[in-house]
Amino acid sequence: MDRRQLLGVLGTAAAGVAAVSGRAAGADHRGHHHSEAHEECLRACQECSRSCNETFQHCYERVAEGKKEHAKALHLVADCAKFCNLSSDLMASGSSLMGFSCAACAEACKACAAECDNYREAEMQDCAKACHTCEKTCLAMVRAMGGHS
Repeated sequence: MDRRQLLGVLGTAAAGVAAVSGRAAGADHRGHHHSEAHEECLRACQECSRSCNETFQHCYERVAEGKKEHAKALHLVADCAKFCNLSSDLMASGSSLMGFSCAACAEACKACAAECDNYREAEMQDCAKACHTCEKTCLAMVRAMGGHS
């Protein structure tokens, strides 16, 4: 390998290292500047998803026992968890569509909370509380973004 080829290889390697380290530094830099509304909403969506998944199991057991009144809640908690997961995934990735998912998530949480509020069981009340919190933070996130766009 002659001197020119060696310098070319070294130059290319240095440029690659600079590009990779710059990208990593940029990712770290962006990750620490989310708004408070963003962080609260992300945490609330994750907590609500967890709570809805736990409540799904509770509702499933009640339906299996013949308590068919839990069937509607069974479907709502499953659907609500999906909306919460979608919103938290889009927020974590910084998607430009997260405003839409947060607005939809707020509606899903509102419906789920309304159903869970009908039951006196601790599991259902815990889920309703998580849904109310998530609804509130999702609406705040949509407002902080200036709407859906």
